[in-house]
Amino acid sequence: MSLRSTLFSVGLTCAATIAMAQSPSAPLTIVVPYPAGGPLDISARIVAEGAAAQLGSITVENKPGAGGSTGADQVAKSPKTSNQLLMGAVATHAVNPWLYKKNFPYDALKDFKPIALVARTPNVLVVNAEQAAKLGIKTTPELVQYLKKNPDQAKYGSGGNGSIGHISAEMFKSLTNTKMGHTPFQGSKPALAALESGQVLMVFDNLASALPQIQSGKLLALGVTTLSRNEALPNVPSINDSVQGFNVSTWFGLFAPASLPDADARRYANAFTAAMHSPAGKEKFKKMGITPEELTLDGFAQFVRSENSKYEFLIRAAKIKID
Repeated sequence: MSLRSTLFSVGLTCAATIAMAQSPSAPLTIVVPYPAGGPLDISARIVAEGAAAQLGSITVENKPGAGGSTGADQVAKSPKTSNQLLMGAVATHAVNPWLYKKNFPYDALKDFKPIALVARTPNVLVVNAEQAAKLGIKTTPELVQYLKKNPDQAKYGSGGNGSIGHISAEMFKSLTNTKMGHTPFQGSKPALAALESGQVLMVFDNLASALPQIQSGKLLALGVTTLSRNEALPNVPSINDSVQGFNVSTWFGLFAPASLPDADARRYANAFTAAMHSPAGKEKFKKMGITPEELTLDGFAQFVRSENSKYEFLIRAAKIKID
């Protein structure tokens, strides 16, 4: 064999070896730490479908529990060969570490490598439209007035202990000096179902999941949790207009275990960002009232650190703690 043929053969072997090293030993899985059907689950399926052409088969696995911590911990401790990513959120990476301080299973900052921020959306304060009409509640100030006149008689629902809906409601109680009971559910869907049936008076929910019921007239939106209004609900004011200091947003994005090589992280970030901003992806997100983000890798990591510090302060100020 000539030297040229030998070198060519060696080159092919090296190329094949590199390709094998870069190819996953198992299909890529996105773990959603909440039940199926919510905005994180739907978003995970949108980006999985859109990125499959570049990354190969991508499955979505729902692993709910402990306000999102169960699924997040699974990814944090997953073996390298499992190729798991997490559709993490403000709860898993900024809220839960400060709520569940006792024996919390993972380090939100050290155990993960942020890949791409998918979306930032407001929560929205919603009430049962029929029930609210009977109680004379059309605005946030009227809700506050009702709660002050009926202390400890009303209950609010949330997607679970430690969810952003739970945090939002406790902040609302603190800032308005009102009293309500808390009924946690396993995810957004059952919380909204309880609101529609009259089991609870109010819910702070992600705009993406509450929007269909608002548009149908079953739920009445009293306010959004961000300082500015949202284009999906242009006539709904910010809660901060009447409850000064109230400012909460939901965000979620893709995380990998900290051990993921940087080259793979860049490859994933590029593929998922392209999927989010493709015409098909943008149209699907638009129907949810979501505008995809473009923050990836170092920028997303800096954002997560900032949010983690922010919620440490907010949770301590609101004196919220779950053992």
